[in-house]
Amino acid sequence: MAGSFAAVVESFFRPAIADLVPYEPGKPVDEVQRELGLDRVVKLASNEGPLGPFPEALEALERLAPDLNRYPDGGSYRLRAALAERHGVRFEEVAVGAGADGVLDCLCQATLDPGDEVVCGWPSFPSYVIDALKLGATPLRVPLVDHRYDLEAMLERVGPRTKLVFVCNPNNPTGTMNTRDELDAYFERVPEHVLTVIDQAYFEYVDDPGYPDAVEEYLKRGRRVVVLRTFSKIFGLAGLRVGYGLAPEPVVTAVGKVRRAFDVGSQAQAAALASLQSSGELERRREVNTRSRAELESILSGHGLEPAGPAVANFLYAEAGSDARPLFERLLREGVIVRPLHAFGAPGAIRVTVGTPEEQRLLARALRRLQAGVHAA
Repeated sequence: MAGSFAAVVESFFRPAIADLVPYEPGKPVDEVQRELGLDRVVKLASNEGPLGPFPEALEALERLAPDLNRYPDGGSYRLRAALAERHGVRFEEVAVGAGADGVLDCLCQATLDPGDEVVCGWPSFPSYVIDALKLGATPLRVPLVDHRYDLEAMLERVGPRTKLVFVCNPNNPTGTMNTRDELDAYFERVPEHVLTVIDQAYFEYVDDPGYPDAVEEYLKRGRRVVVLRTFSKIFGLAGLRVGYGLAPEPVVTAVGKVRRAFDVGSQAQAAALASLQSSGELERRREVNTRSRAELESILSGHGLEPAGPAVANFLYAEAGSDARPLFERLLREGVIVRPLHAFGAPGAIRVTVGTPEEQRLLARALRRLQAGVHAA
């Protein structure tokens, strides 16, 4: 017979987390199949690349498998060195983490005290708000304009206690971007005590000539900036959790002081390193995504869901009334998982990831069935 657990009163925990709502991931395919008894379920909810890891990454994982009894390189030396060479920065200006989100979490731990402030657009990536709140800092959410970050309005919210300004570009969940001219103007005005974090998790998907490379155009030109990138999206390594930040050396040093030991596993490091050595695959995937995104736009708009735009990443955002959960639930019963956006600050919208041609055909079929009033058995 199991013993009773000790009671732990609510006052035992830090007040900063009392009202915190944890990040809610997209529903896993297996769970939906089990709950609803469906044979076929497609997940278009979490902005994962639909094409899987690069072939070079799969080969690297196979080679590494016999050595998984060993701890990983705690400093991610080879990966950091490769990223430094790729971006033309110094080794000491590269921080690797368990996804870009892992670097973001460590950055907040290293910089934020209770009462400090962060500024971000809203709706946007929830971690900007969650990571600030759990440290007792205050997130200032600035409404988007035309589904894009309003950088001028964000500057107006910057005060003496503002430590971090987050710019999600392209923005998750709306898929829209801010231009080079807009960011240039922002950096001319942002106070020097602020550290700007430009989250470019979807950088490799964007082919708009007005989109800036924040490493080349801001970090290397001496701006106080952290640039986040990830291997979770176009590189197809979301399940391994590996991303990185490029920043001035003192920022990278501070991040290193608070990160967990061995937070990036051997498999993640090996697969990421091998992915960097691939030739041509990035461009091929970018082109496939551009075509497939246009097809997804047509599917959604053809069923009364007008995507925000111009969209430049691997997902689309669409308003679905005052509450998107009923549409989410109905699509779920049809075997299609999309993302309702309550946690992102957009309760009336859904986000749909670009999928394979087959996955998008299944989405179109599900939407047709919903329009016709037909429900899955």
